[in-house]
Amino acid sequence: MLKSRRRRLLPFFEEHALDLLLIEHPVNLRYLSGFSGSEGALLLSPEGGWFICDSRYTVQAGKEVADLLLVEQAQRQEAIADLVRQSGGYRVGFEASHTTVTQHQGLAVRLPGVTLVGLGPELDTVRNCKDVSELEQLEQVAGLASAAFEAVLPLLQPGIREDVFALQLEFEMRRRGADGRAFDFIVASGIRGAMPHGRASDKAILAGELVTIDFGAIKDGYHSDETVTLAVGSINTRQQQLYQTVLDAHDRAIAAIKPGISCRELDALARDYIKAQGFGEYFGHGLGHGVGLDIHEKPVISPRSDAVVEEGMVFTIEPGIYIPGFGGVRIEDTVAVTSDGCRLLAKVSKQLVIV
Repeated sequence: MLKSRRRRLLPFFEEHALDLLLIEHPVNLRYLSGFSGSEGALLLSPEGGWFICDSRYTVQAGKEVADLLLVEQAQRQEAIADLVRQSGGYRVGFEASHTTVTQHQGLAVRLPGVTLVGLGPELDTVRNCKDVSELEQLEQVAGLASAAFEAVLPLLQPGIREDVFALQLEFEMRRRGADGRAFDFIVASGIRGAMPHGRASDKAILAGELVTIDFGAIKDGYHSDETVTLAVGSINTRQQQLYQTVLDAHDRAIAAIKPGISCRELDALARDYIKAQGFGEYFGHGLGHGVGLDIHEKPVISPRSDAVVEEGMVFTIEPGIYIPGFGGVRIEDTVAVTSDGCRLLAKVSKQLVIV
């Protein structure tokens, strides 16, 4: 499996005439080597490569990294430079999107005569389409998070504070096997619902309010992401209109997902519908993003995206309307693209629930 993932890098070797490729970003490191620690390096050739770590991670790397040569070192950049010199490499690719200026300068000083070739965000696209193992892990963590949410939903009553509900949800996820939360949960009630990233506060949730809850779990490195908006008691006609508009936009986009459709077109299906209902100015963010070893990764579903949907991609569909001084609604599901459509990984029903 890991070898097949690394084979996805071969076009970069060919396109940029690379002798070696250096990987240090922890997410890419885990994806390509299986190493789950927080620090290390992978120096790859088209035929194989080396995994480099210090003594803190030698035992762990010995268990997790099965098919690469393990190099223990006290000074990582010195070890990388030594291996480059020993291999006779003259063109070495690196992750331009994840490498600091200091790291780049350090390598340049140690490798005179070697050309360091920066590979931009396109390098991260090797993770765009998930393999069978990844899809299983993503479905498992999404199901875990959905089940935890449904278990604590009875706590969502008038008077409970947003942060108290968020904490109970996190506890329930951990009780069910999550390694932690995927991000700081958003719990935004009433007029706070107009903040797309309104993290849970000490505000008490009141009757007659809509509450937007954006939550996710992480397990074995993989993330989930789901947003539910609920009504606490009776809501007015305008609140109902907002909810139904967002739900219809969400459903239209999901129904259109299939390999070959552009991410820009998918975004437009939801955005144009919301605009036609008179709320276009209140939907400012993109329709979705990839989910995997990162909570936000490729592809991006937005008006600016050049990506095309492919089988095996996993991404969110999350239209929203946010009206300052009034409140908002967001509805989000994570989907896995199949050969002829998609399937939902998030499991909570998105029909309006009144608690």
